[in-house]
Amino acid sequence: MPNAHNQFLNARFFAGLDGLRCLSIVAVVAYHVAGSHQGLIGRGYLGVSLFFAISGFLITTLLLRERDKAGHISLRGFFARRSLRIFPLYYAVLGLYAALVFLSEKDPVVRGDFFSNLPAFLTYTSNWFVPPASDKRVIFYFAWSLATEEQFYLVWPLVMALSRRTWVPVLFMGGLLVVSVGAPWAVSAGYLDANQLGGRVLTSISASICMGCLAAHLTHSPKGFTWVARVLGQAWSVPLMAVLMAGVVVWHEAPTWLISLVMTALVVATCIREAHPLAPVLGHAWVRYVGTVSYGVYLLHMLALNVVRKALPGQSVALYFVLTLAVSVVAATLSHRYFESQFLKLKDRFDWRERPRHVPEARRPRAPQPASPEPGSLVVGVGAEA
Repeated sequence: MPNAHNQFLNARFFAGLDGLRCLSIVAVVAYHVAGSHQGLIGRGYLGVSLFFAISGFLITTLLLRERDKAGHISLRGFFARRSLRIFPLYYAVLGLYAALVFLSEKDPVVRGDFFSNLPAFLTYTSNWFVPPASDKRVIFYFAWSLATEEQFYLVWPLVMALSRRTWVPVLFMGGLLVVSVGAPWAVSAGYLDANQLGGRVLTSISASICMGCLAAHLTHSPKGFTWVARVLGQAWSVPLMAVLMAGVVVWHEAPTWLISLVMTALVVATCIREAHPLAPVLGHAWVRYVGTVSYGVYLLHMLALNVVRKALPGQSVALYFVLTLAVSVVAATLSHRYFESQFLKLKDRFDWRERPRHVPEARRPRAPQPASPEPGSLVVGVGAEA
């Protein structure tokens, strides 16, 4: 296994993950278009959990490699890269929502709620301060997942960078995993009130992110990699994990921790062994492309859905889904090419992989880099390439 582990550590791209991102965003779009919690489509929201598992695994992988190769973790570099990737499009779309709500929303309650929630959207705290409502629309509610990701980006690098012992981050994330599993149980048992701020904070911790982070630590270790590869590094591992994921998604009573575990296993299997029976599907050019622009699709798909519904009223859910996905991908493509790329060009100066160790800044040669990442880049965004 030493050679396999070295190949894993030196891999710059995990091509199959773009396919998983495509699967995730398609599931989320289908769920929002259908507007139903019934049947298989009603489980489409679980696509966000797969995004979380990918993010936890890749972000931690990057941080571990930076610590090993550069000698430390640059918080300035990490936060700069994340900000350049995430903030421009997020705040541009939020500004567009604010303008559209102000100009065209006819329901005064919905409009008032949106602007009351705006501080939470601006500060990535909507998962704590914007509860769902079954009796009315909550505009921009889907930002709860982006808030969860951003809180992860803020806390986890600090823990890893400031910990002198390698086991401290593992213990920290293990503790969060216990909380993420225990908090929903405590709510259902009546020990924790999800309507209070403390309860919302505890229940907002993602088990998928926690498991992704712990899996990255495990596979970074030679012994851990050897153990994991025996199960997830076989030719049949990815298909088996895909079947298991389909099973837990269909099983409505499946516990959250089990869903997160299977999704994390699928992510790890895809990264450990890229040659597998599902590689032609996950690696298809169109599938990978949708995965690379999935962040934009996520932010823009509700606007696309509203446009499609107004342009073609009274059509079937299937047609709305196809058109919404198509419009979202086109809009995300235009955004990536003409807007986001202007900020992505600045990311290279904060990329530790482009800077040889112990070379003064003024003498460091800079290799030309593309404005947008290659598919499967190890620099992830919120459920999307970065």
